[in-house]
Amino acid sequence: MSSLVRVVVVLVVVILVGGIVALSMWDIPAPSSKIEKVIPDERFQR
Repeated sequence: MSSLVRVVVVLVVVILVGGIVALSMWDIPAPSSKIEKVIPDERFQR
């Protein structure tokens, strides 16, 4: 029974480490959508 628990723990650790490495190496691009907003003239000081 202890060998089964040991295998499961090692498998979980390997999956976690693999996920952390994959996320740290993954180059996720920043969102690049163009936003245009009309600002009324009353908001600026004269």
